[in-house]
Amino acid sequence: MKIHVSETVLPTVVSAAGIVLIVFWLQAAPPADLHARVPGRDGTKLEQAEDAVPVEAGEPITGEGLPSDVAGEWPGFRGANGDSISTDDTPLARSWPPEGPPVLWSIEVGEGYAGAVISNGRVYLLDYDKEAEADTLRCLSLDDGREVWRNSYPIEIAFHHGMTRTVPTIVGDYVITIGPRCHLACWDAQTGKCHWLIDLVRDHGTRVPEWYTGQCPLVDQDRLIVAPCGESLLMALDYKTGDVLWESPNPRGWNMTHVSVVPMEFQGRRSYVYCASGGVAGIAADDGSLLWESTAWKEINATSPSPVILPENRIFLSRGYGSGSLMLQLVQTNGEIEAKTLFELRPRQFSSEQQTPIFRDGHLFGIRKIGSKSMVCLDLDGNEVWNSGSDRFGLGPYMFADNLMVILDDHGTLTLAEATTAGYKRLAQHAVWPNGHDAWGPMAMVAGRLIVRDMSRMVCLDLAER
Repeated sequence: MKIHVSETVLPTVVSAAGIVLIVFWLQAAPPADLHARVPGRDGTKLEQAEDAVPVEAGEPITGEGLPSDVAGEWPGFRGANGDSISTDDTPLARSWPPEGPPVLWSIEVGEGYAGAVISNGRVYLLDYDKEAEADTLRCLSLDDGREVWRNSYPIEIAFHHGMTRTVPTIVGDYVITIGPRCHLACWDAQTGKCHWLIDLVRDHGTRVPEWYTGQCPLVDQDRLIVAPCGESLLMALDYKTGDVLWESPNPRGWNMTHVSVVPMEFQGRRSYVYCASGGVAGIAADDGSLLWESTAWKEINATSPSPVILPENRIFLSRGYGSGSLMLQLVQTNGEIEAKTLFELRPRQFSSEQQTPIFRDGHLFGIRKIGSKSMVCLDLDGNEVWNSGSDRFGLGPYMFADNLMVILDDHGTLTLAEATTAGYKRLAQHAVWPNGHDAWGPMAMVAGRLIVRDMSRMVCLDLAER
């Protein structure tokens, strides 16, 4: 048997060189600029440890702002009735000057998409203070945007396609918020004092959604309703104390999405509808029992638009990320409630990635993401009635006020239009910011004063007729 020299000498040389390099590396000093990795600093999503120290809010800090005398309320996500239709009777101007509608005030905000609420001349925004590393509830004057007060609790959040995404809820003298990493809190609307704070991850087994939570708190029948999707699917709390009143089961272990809970009446019984990661469910308002569930609508990447409750016990569901839409109908057979699929729409027929469509005058209005990104009007059988043609809007918010539609596109261009079941007609258009981007935060309006935002700025515009 022949043995070549290269077969024995070469491995020996390589091994010896490797040993020398290891010894040299162990004796060398570490690089001066080497730092320990801090979770989240590299853009990865932070996960909360099970044994995390409880978070506590600080004391409110008083600012120079004064509440406005302007009356009216926009008390929660999608307005007073949760439908993105203003109940204010203030007439809006049907045209704007070349410089656009008057700007009443403008402020810098933390990066994200969190929307504002308005009550008693005050504007409330759950912001993120990057310097203090804290979720911060800011109370602003509706007149000039100056802070009346602010209060916060410490929490580290890394930029992950923005940081803030939720809208507070106002009920009486209380403001309820859910932070990016699922901290549920109640604040005094007048003083900013924090009444209570619950960590849904720590206390209820919630899993923080990708891109942080987008769920907005719901107060219904004098109770706070949230979907922790941990140990329980939904739960009801006394909003004044934070005490849990009931918890619903979560038998399939579904996780939280970016969707908000919506109320629904079915055969005289009130319930709450929620789209979780594995499907959609209806929960009884009186005791939290699971009334029905369907796995026909499972999360794909992310689900953001909330369910739209329609006549004849119908529920319209939509999202983006290659998905379309689904129409369910509740029926009762032999005492059991079933969510039957009536029809599905392909993405090019209708898909909404960010915003919840509006139900008005027996039709659905929403921006279709796939294709033209135009405003679309659908009948309740899923047929397209019209679209806005060359007017395209991207993923921005929209609402109805004074029988007009107000739409903000991705780059912060505001459009005023007549949008009825008969058709679409643009009346006015103006770029709110010359270099706006990701202007996706929900709108709020009181007395013709419209509050909109892009990724890092918030503006109050006067749309009222003069």
